Amino acid sequence: MIPVDTLTQFSRRLEEVSELLCDPAVLADPRRQSELNREHRRLAPIAEAFKAYTKVEKQIAEDKSVLDDPELGPLVREELPALEADRDRLEREIRILLLPRDPDDDKNTVLEIRAGTGGEEAALFAADLFRMYARYAETKGWKVEILSQSEATAGGIKEIIALISGDNVYSVLKYESGVHRVQRVPATETQGRVHTSTATVAVLPEADEVDIELEDKDLRFDIAAASGPGGQGVNTTNSAVQVTHLPTGLSVRCMDERSQLKNKAKALKILRSRLLDAERTRQAEAIRDERRSQVKAGDRSEKIRTYNFPQNRLTDHRIGLTLYKLDRVMTGDLDELTEAIVTHYQAEALAADQTKS
Repeated sequence: MIPVDTLTQFSRRLEEVSELLCDPAVLADPRRQSELNREHRRLAPIAEAFKAYTKVEKQIAEDKSVLDDPELGPLVREELPALEADRDRLEREIRILLLPRDPDDDKNTVLEIRAGTGGEEAALFAADLFRMYARYAETKGWKVEILSQSEATAGGIKEIIALISGDNVYSVLKYESGVHRVQRVPATETQGRVHTSTATVAVLPEADEVDIELEDKDLRFDIAAASGPGGQGVNTTNSAVQVTHLPTGLSVRCMDERSQLKNKAKALKILRSRLLDAERTRQAEAIRDERRSQVKAGDRSEKIRTYNFPQNRLTDHRIGLTLYKLDRVMTGDLDELTEAIVTHYQAEALAADQTKS
């Protein structure tokens, strides 16, 4: 049975939040408004599913009350199986919605893509992956801001770091972390042979200042002349910033902007997200047995997916999913893939939760 009392409280709280969002005092406080909007987005689907569940339960009870009626009985016997199937589906949906949420699910995401094995072909694949995610973000109404980029000689990307902002970005993209493998004929291949290359993807929740507090004594800033794309204006100014977190040794370098202050802000944003990710990884390892599936999903050393261009085939090795629409996936058509992955891990979490209870 679902926790009716808890769901009723959630429905009431949703009404309160909706009223608060119309309060002039809240409208004048962006931080409070943002918090309430996040709570509204979290509660709305729960309340909606509970409302539908209650309606179906009421209809089932009414149908069962007239089963012995000579006229209505045959009709409700035909209707009941479909209603009971709807009830079971809604109950499962509610249980998934009530699972403990990743506190980072509502956060924006720092996406890091790096070329792996395969030389220039790996760098070209890294660029293709970034374009894929950027186009997907566009279809979702998300904003993409490049924080740092290192280009390869043949037009590919050695490394690119971008901030993706929008609703529930991390909840959708967090399962993309890992090694992505490509199988295709490189443009430079004269024999028509298929080569295998890799790129690594890291998906980090954007860290707020309240998540990771950085003290000046723990930071070292190194300033240098920027290099790379941007023209003479970039190369003649000391705008490149490298920030090192002394306690951990983590270092981030940004040089895309002409402004030293902008590069410093971007470097600190990346550093905070990496420190938050390191802390989350440490916590996950401490409770690995309990959250094994979540840790596995975020393991960047694991080969998670293969992109086979000659066969137009994409395979996600974690969930055993194969799609013969790689051409569409590479243009940003990722919904079928991401929804299947999220559903898979939700089902695993639900099974684990039911086993514990």
